Amino acid sequence: MSTGLQPVPENGLVLGRYKPLRPLGTGGSGSVWLAHDEKNGRDVALKIIGKEGKAASRAEREAHSAARLRHPHCLLAFGFASDARHVYIPYEYVPGHTLRHALRAGELDDEGVVEAAAQVLEALAHAHAHGIVHRDVKPSNVLLADGDEVSVRLFDFGLAQLADAETLTAAGDVPGTLAYIPPERLQGKSAGPAADVWAVGVLLWEALSGRHPFWQASPMEMGKQIQSGAASLATVRPDLSRQLVVAVDRALAVNPSKRPTAAALARALRGPRRQTVERPLRPPHLRLDRRLPALVGAPALAGVAVAWAAGSLPFYPPRWPLLLGALAAGLMALRPRIGLAFALAVPVFPLGNVALGLALVYAVAATAWLGLAWPRPRTGLVFALGAVLAPLAAIGLLPLALQRVDGWFRRAAYAFVAVLLTGFAGAAQLEGIANVESPLAVGQWLWASLTARPELALVGLVLGAGAALLPSARRLGEPAIVALGAGLLAGTLLAGPSGSAVAFIATAWITCAALVVQWRRQGGGPGRLYLHGFGTILSATRAFFLGRVKPAGGPRWPRALDPHRLGHATRR
Repeated sequence: MSTGLQPVPENGLVLGRYKPLRPLGTGGSGSVWLAHDEKNGRDVALKIIGKEGKAASRAEREAHSAARLRHPHCLLAFGFASDARHVYIPYEYVPGHTLRHALRAGELDDEGVVEAAAQVLEALAHAHAHGIVHRDVKPSNVLLADGDEVSVRLFDFGLAQLADAETLTAAGDVPGTLAYIPPERLQGKSAGPAADVWAVGVLLWEALSGRHPFWQASPMEMGKQIQSGAASLATVRPDLSRQLVVAVDRALAVNPSKRPTAAALARALRGPRRQTVERPLRPPHLRLDRRLPALVGAPALAGVAVAWAAGSLPFYPPRWPLLLGALAAGLMALRPRIGLAFALAVPVFPLGNVALGLALVYAVAATAWLGLAWPRPRTGLVFALGAVLAPLAAIGLLPLALQRVDGWFRRAAYAFVAVLLTGFAGAAQLEGIANVESPLAVGQWLWASLTARPELALVGLVLGAGAALLPSARRLGEPAIVALGAGLLAGTLLAGPSGSAVAFIATAWITCAALVVQWRRQGGGPGRLYLHGFGTILSATRAFFLGRVKPAGGPRWPRALDPHRLGHATRR
């Protein structure tokens, strides 16, 4: 099957937007490439299928099915496109490997296997509720994401049966992989949701026992074994808990009507998962959940930001800021979009208490901001990090802190606004606009305040550009990382106040070091530093410090400070 990327257009982009980076894998249905979506500024897993036989129709069905399923454990498809030779499906890119690879490498213990199966079943329950039967569930169609905790994505819906679509298989055809096909399909009957439950039962039996329940050298013998049913899991793993054995045995019932639903089986697995076996197979050890910052970061930031905004401006009663902060955190955790809207609405009344015109201008700006952050509400308040980093002289770390924000424009906007807000935080900064009712007068005051402190906007533009380019630099490797670091260093030293130069130098080095570590952990580059490139940043740093040394007296530190070089540090 022709699944390559040749010929690549002259601009190096597939379909005018996807830049291929490296192959991720190949299979019977096509190949998958890591590609960068130049239009949306994100990495995708671009699946490429040749237009041969039924491949194009199955690919279209796969994309249609995957796009309908919005679930944490279903790999999300962003669309579907084709040209004269190929069909293309851009999926979300999740670093990891297949469950098949993980089982062969022994990466999962019993509890990890059960958790992975429960997540697959939750994804299937979601698909079944939307009238979609996968029909090809197997370990090689389950992606295990990188990380310390088990997190899977179900993919490859190319053989899925949709309730409102015609079948792509002829009468008598048996879609899927024989080793995971249920008995009813071998008898020529249709595949319903129970067929997917059977496949998960086979997966569990195989993963927990270390061998396949129906494996035979001959496909015909394997088919006979499947129709006879599997032996109880307890025959090969008597140490497993009774609840787990019963759950797996029920999933492998020959009669599909006796199998539990995907949702019921998931609940059954989650019950005994803490007591999978009577004795641990591996020594227990503590591990930090890498997802913890992502899970609690947005609610925590919302709570702190709302409590600070409500408490720093006079309006709310004494205990209300803490209550509003707790409410914002809860809403952000449970309903991120509602939480973001609530957090942005809280300052309206305190600002109106200062000046009606200021409240009106803020309301318009907050509405526009809500529209910008609506697709990714959990990152909608990250601009508040500017107020946290600025007192620590670490505002230069904004590009690094915003690297997980989706979209180059959002990253740039968030960084720019984060820098600007550091100059307007607190009630004291708003004294010059008190009791002004005209929004136009408020706009003139804001403009005058910005022109009086141009370093804020300039540093915001530099850090915004750095935030926009940072993920691309990390992906391209050390030369691009060095270029980004040099640009940040030069831009912030030229744009920012000289009193902050040491902080900007330190944050530029920290940013480069962190990006190099991340790049190498993702498997990029040789084991030695790109010393020639880092020499650029080293030279700039050396030149700055030598410029601060007293010329006539040799390299003595520190020299007498020139008040004119301290910028805002002395003017304030």
